Amino acid sequence: MKTLKPIVAFIIRFRLAIITILAIAMGFSGYQTLNKLSVDNSLSIWFLEDDPSYKAYIDFQERFGSDEIFVVMLPSENALSEKAVNKLKKLHKDMDALHYVETTFSLAKAKYPIYANNSIRFDDLYNPKRSEKGMKNLFSKLPNITAQLVTHDNKNLLFYIQMKPTPIIEQERQAIAAEVKSIIDKSYSNYYLTGPPVLNEAYSKGIYKESLTFGILTVLVITLLLLFLLPSRKYLLIALLSVAVPVSLLFGLITSLGFALNMISMLIPTILLVYSVSDAVHVINIYHREGLSQSNELSKIDLITLAIRKSLTPCFYTTLTTFVGYFALYISPLPAFKNMGIFTCIGLIFSFFLVYVITIIGFSFISLNFEKSKPILQLKTISQTKFVNWLNAFTSRYKTSLIVGFTALLLFGIYSVFQVKIDTNSRDLLAEGKAKDDLRAVETQLGGSNRLQVNITAKNGTVLSKEAIKQIEAFQTQLEENPLISNPVSIISIKSFLEQRTPVLFQSNVSEAEIKSTLAEVDASDNSFFKLLSEDTSSAGVTMTLMEMRTSELEQVLEDIETAFQSTFNAEKYSLKINGFAVVFAQLNNFILETQFKSFFAAFFVAFLCLWIFIKNLRTTLLVLIPNILPLAILAIFMSLLDIPLDVTTAMITPIMLGIAMDDTIHLVHKYRRSKYISGTPEERMNNAMHYTGGALISTTIALVGGFLIIASSAVPSVRDFGLLCAVTVAIALITDIFYLPALLKRFDK
Repeated sequence: MKTLKPIVAFIIRFRLAIITILAIAMGFSGYQTLNKLSVDNSLSIWFLEDDPSYKAYIDFQERFGSDEIFVVMLPSENALSEKAVNKLKKLHKDMDALHYVETTFSLAKAKYPIYANNSIRFDDLYNPKRSEKGMKNLFSKLPNITAQLVTHDNKNLLFYIQMKPTPIIEQERQAIAAEVKSIIDKSYSNYYLTGPPVLNEAYSKGIYKESLTFGILTVLVITLLLLFLLPSRKYLLIALLSVAVPVSLLFGLITSLGFALNMISMLIPTILLVYSVSDAVHVINIYHREGLSQSNELSKIDLITLAIRKSLTPCFYTTLTTFVGYFALYISPLPAFKNMGIFTCIGLIFSFFLVYVITIIGFSFISLNFEKSKPILQLKTISQTKFVNWLNAFTSRYKTSLIVGFTALLLFGIYSVFQVKIDTNSRDLLAEGKAKDDLRAVETQLGGSNRLQVNITAKNGTVLSKEAIKQIEAFQTQLEENPLISNPVSIISIKSFLEQRTPVLFQSNVSEAEIKSTLAEVDASDNSFFKLLSEDTSSAGVTMTLMEMRTSELEQVLEDIETAFQSTFNAEKYSLKINGFAVVFAQLNNFILETQFKSFFAAFFVAFLCLWIFIKNLRTTLLVLIPNILPLAILAIFMSLLDIPLDVTTAMITPIMLGIAMDDTIHLVHKYRRSKYISGTPEERMNNAMHYTGGALISTTIALVGGFLIIASSAVPSVRDFGLLCAVTVAIALITDIFYLPALLKRFDK
């Protein structure tokens, strides 16, 4: 009291100056946020620049061409008409003029090889003088290429726009997507547009929109809850300012430092809002409870100081354990998680200090009759005192049964942890809307929208030897039989075409040198969209199309490619290199697993130390820790039974939930331990603690559940799962705190 009272007096004395400073800071933060808030969902936020897989991916783009490709499907009454192809030519001219476009490809630009006079030349695949029957016959000889140019029913044309490598276009992706769309709009009123750049931009727009929506909804829900939870309407403004000021200042800091929102950090506003209101509700409830019992004996400043003193220790430790949960994300290998962890921790620090400053100033302004005050809205049928009395009696009478039941659930939950899948579905990162509809339409017709390239390299010599060509042919046949792979294109596609047109070209008596000389020319065309050979013919490329799919399916595809290679080639003579974003994306599972283990165990260890220091008794610390593991165990049960995997958003759930689960425990145990110095058995002290803090525990849990349910309203399936799981876990944490924890302490704490 002696230390705190001068600080409280100082804050009250200079309250107008503090209010002015906070108002100016909020004004500046608001201005920065409105003018500089942006969304960054680029590849670089998910992988460190020095990550080997990321560096290999960028190197692949430099050497073989970017897989940042817009895919446009253009409906047409007759895709093989001269009018339709002429429109494509105009679109090529407009797109090729853009400085960030590497090349474009469609039926209007595609060529096919013709062998004559011992050499190969290229002619236009589409020729208006050729009959439609002749055109279809020609197409049938190049099925894997033409299937990517015209749909089987000849009702749609495909147009591809290949960007320059990822690092060059990342900063301009939003402007690029808008310009590409505007150019297409000039010639076509009806089309489907997809591909990695489109999906990335759709993610970014969805993130920005939902971030604003979540913020507004959270404020509205919190306000509604506070009408029920606060003991008087005069506390409402104090609580709302305690929520708004820290979040505003944090976003001013984020935008001033040049950081942007992403799919992970978009959750920060909602999370901080509910955390801030939890601390504010605890401080207000303690102030009001002390006011009811001691208002006539204490001056205003003494009453405020007493409330701050009684709330400071538990609120500090709850902030600390939550801080630990988020800071544990910093050791994740994913930059997006690192940023999420750091900025949420900064926000928690802002919230902790500002909640006290704002509540002290707020209390100093209000005069309140504690006896007559009541919530603005209340449910008359529910009596908190009767509920707590029943709860205390229940946990005393059935403590052994409760311990056995909850412990059995804990053991089953630990088993369920190993049944939870680790899998990110790329489709679940995209909300329903035009972008997703276009993706479905294109993938239905094309069999995919993502590009994957495989390079087979001869360690000594060329891949155009008879032996190598035969093996590449067998390898491609296996790829064509894989249901997850569409339209593989390689030198074999051209060889098969030439073989049908000129059977004598590849007869057994033709020398290897002639075959090499012939096929070496097929990659000479400047308009080639597929990289078939390296310049020295030591490497052959196989380009294929993949659907948007789960990381587990991607891992299977990569494994199937490796298996096909090993069953076809001699690894001593040939090497395999798989390139493309799919390779990088498939590694998310490993990163997620690493995040879970490192972040959770770091958070668990530090949280245990915090509890031990807070409680000062190892036996009681262990008893208190057990109920905080149970919500995570039940979370594993839910995820296992409902088949919800750990993905790129839910990957951070366990360290975060561990910190949250401990919050109510700390408030309850703080009062329980303080009661020890008064008198009574563990049972009496726990009953007293439950009466003192029970209302605040229920209130803060309702606020947290409400906040996470707002996240669960997301149109993005992955984010929706995260919000729902968090809401369920927070609710379970309250149940364990009011049933399992009291039963354990009443039974075992001596």
